[in-house]
Amino acid sequence: MIKDFRIIVSASLLLVLTSCQTKNVVFEPKQAAIDNAQFDMPLGKASIRTPDGANALDLETPLRCNVNWQTQQLILTLPFNNTAFKLKSVKPSDDLPRLEVTGFTFETMPAEKALVQLTKEAGITLTAKDAPYASVSGEDLKGELTDVVNMITNAAGIFYTYDATNKVMTLSKRSDQIVYVPKTRPIILGLLDVLRGAGLTDMTTNWSEYSIEFNADAELKNKTKQLINYFESNPTLVAYDVSVFRITPYDGCDVEWKGLLDTFDFGTITTAQTGVIGRVLTTTNDINIKTLQQFLGSKASVDKISEGKFVVPNLWLSRFDVGKCGQMGCPESELSVLAKASVKENNDITSEVTLETTQGQITNFKVQNKLGENFLIIGLPNALFGQKEPKSETVIFMVPRLIKTIKTNENIKNNI
Repeated sequence: MIKDFRIIVSASLLLVLTSCQTKNVVFEPKQAAIDNAQFDMPLGKASIRTPDGANALDLETPLRCNVNWQTQQLILTLPFNNTAFKLKSVKPSDDLPRLEVTGFTFETMPAEKALVQLTKEAGITLTAKDAPYASVSGEDLKGELTDVVNMITNAAGIFYTYDATNKVMTLSKRSDQIVYVPKTRPIILGLLDVLRGAGLTDMTTNWSEYSIEFNADAELKNKTKQLINYFESNPTLVAYDVSVFRITPYDGCDVEWKGLLDTFDFGTITTAQTGVIGRVLTTTNDINIKTLQQFLGSKASVDKISEGKFVVPNLWLSRFDVGKCGQMGCPESELSVLAKASVKENNDITSEVTLETTQGQITNFKVQNKLGENFLIIGLPNALFGQKEPKSETVIFMVPRLIKTIKTNENIKNNI
């Protein structure tokens, strides 16, 4: 238990009164047209917002939304400077006092109370911005004060900063982090996609210094550390080229997809799976972006909604937001494609693909294909996105590629 613990808040108010004297200056009023003007003021702040055109500006667009279907490189070897990775807190923290802790023991209690007991003798004031925190216990903890504080905060999943001048330690559940990556575009795209796959939507990317700033809890920070460490093993990344179409049948009836079997040779479609909604077809490269558009154009009017790429580190989850590379305000812009990929022997790829909107998950598939095969998701009614055109569908065409990474000490810049 904690006895006689008091928080004393002292404040002082300094009021500075200033006076000024003016000379006898006479201002003659002038009549102007503005005297009779009337201004219509906004009804409130809620009625004022940033225009969609400004919100749609995305510095990733030249890299994210540029797919060269003519010269796709199915295997790319990518050297990167492994010393460029660095993760640190945006807000600096002073070092804690060099004090030795011997045999600190406490029963299960919220982390902030344990830290109050630990730092009391050092004369440190504790502030907890968003307490209470997780309960922890400790037995016979030893070491420098910094080490013991790290043990407790790591166990509780919280962050701390220390102000040595005022001897104040501040605790919080989240912290602004910045990660620096090698100056290699697929790597920074992959990291952005992984962070989005973890549900993070608010990030600031600095493309001149190849850094990403984001607000993280302890779990997300640890996941970012794991991803950085993962690159020590020269991992393989899976890149997906994606094209999204809206098709509206000419005759107002369902598109007869069995026409693919008549148009292409037997064996061109290697597998067909049914999801909760829609189906996914694995195909040879005989069905590519050009031949697919020709087939669709014979059945329906075709509108290209979005086209881009995203990068998935092996066994990680990444996210591609269709609206990032789509037309502003199109109904399908709320659609996201999430993928978790694993690469096996002989360049066999397993892709766990999930489609979701802001309203929740739509469907998911587990697709197995060989390098050089594509997959095609069909049968997604556009009613999912509020579209009312009869029998209108959304079609997603995806081509997996491999990026094999190799560490180097050289400064590698702007690899595409």
